[in-house]
Amino acid sequence: MIKLCGIKIEISHFPDHTQCIRIPVKILEEEKYVVEWNYEDDAEMATLLYIVKHLGNAKRRELILPYIPNARMDRVKNPDEVFTLKYFCEFINDLKFDAVYVDDPHSDVSMALLNNVRDRFSAYETVMTAINKINKNGSVILYFPDNGAAKRYGSVLKQPFCYGSKNRDWRTGEILGLDIVTNGIELAGKDVFIVDDICSKGGTFYYSALKLREYGVKDIYLYVTHCENTIKEGELLKDNGLIKKIFTTDSIYSLDEEKVEVLKNV
Repeated sequence: MIKLCGIKIEISHFPDHTQCIRIPVKILEEEKYVVEWNYEDDAEMATLLYIVKHLGNAKRRELILPYIPNARMDRVKNPDEVFTLKYFCEFINDLKFDAVYVDDPHSDVSMALLNNVRDRFSAYETVMTAINKINKNGSVILYFPDNGAAKRYGSVLKQPFCYGSKNRDWRTGEILGLDIVTNGIELAGKDVFIVDDICSKGGTFYYSALKLREYGVKDIYLYVTHCENTIKEGELLKDNGLIKKIFTTDSIYSLDEEKVEVLKNV
């Protein structure tokens, strides 16, 4: 979904599937344009291109891009793989925005590749909002699915934490094994809050929850900044007693599920 100066852009399609885009005339009178793109699919790249070209030489153009597409493809490991993140960032740079605002980017590589980029996300405020919603008064143990997430959030959130050590097939994404680094924390009987930046079908969090149960934890909650709608295809939303509640933002999530609560980025 794309908004321009807070107004959703209406798009219809001709019989040949090309786009018919209409922008209210009053918007075109603005000296500063703010484009907000809550990514749904790559077809929106063409929409964004047409809109920016139509805006012409505005005095200032800003892009709000909460979720950076292709962020998982921040490196190539095999000769048959395409470095899609690099080319996506080049596409955004070519549109010459004066500022690009993102939320909790999956990779530092994306921040290095984008021009005029700023991370507007506050991990501490947003995650603590989620924890306070379950009335735990901050008295939960944080769990990060891997060492990368532990480095990203551990020093910021300033809560006791443990993390997972995954053995993953990098080509297929399949998790082959998982151990928990407890950092000396006794997990039995404790409530645990899993924190990470992105969720697809939720396999990582499902297997993490299973492993945490082996350690005797009590209630398990999950926070992810970016939750793809494909979460519905996995195990997390099923009534299996594993994860009690899931918190996310509206960066890409658009479903209405009782188990999921959408937070506003604070």
